[in-house]
Amino acid sequence: MLTTLNSASPNASAAAERFDAIARLPFGFVGVRTRNACVEEICFLTDDVEARPAANALAQRVVDQLHAYCTDSSNQIDLPLAIKGSDFQRRVWDQIARIPPGSTATYGELARRLNGEARAVGQACGDNRLPLAIPCHRVVAATGIGGFAHHRGGAYERIKRWLLVHEAGSELRLT
Repeated sequence: MLTTLNSASPNASAAAERFDAIARLPFGFVGVRTRNACVEEICFLTDDVEARPAANALAQRVVDQLHAYCTDSSNQIDLPLAIKGSDFQRRVWDQIARIPPGSTATYGELARRLNGEARAVGQACGDNRLPLAIPCHRVVAATGIGGFAHHRGGAYERIKRWLLVHEAGSELRLT
């Protein structure tokens, strides 16, 4: 499950220390954690954190690629990823990675491709520790935008909408 920093937590700044970089992107802050030459986590953070320079070359590469993507969604995010999950989650994430920028697939469509259930696909999307690199924002509900990172509405919906509009290059028409 993706973790976010809770601004009400007295340990928010201590929790921010676990990231090798904190980058401010157009939709908000993200924390980047690397380990053993792989990206282990990209995490959406609250707006009360401060950007922090990269602590290592890989973290800087992640930040550079995220900024390039936010400038032009045709810029691919190509990084060594530490993908940890069940066989089903990994199959879902593989299918998500095949959805091109500017396109979407529904939870149900992915479930049919994988002989699974839409709810299980949604759970795998929410468990994705590498959003943007594995673009789970491209998975939507059959009747609207759906959830994002195990959340509905609020900042997460705002981020998902920003990403989808950015990639589509026009107004998003989901209800």
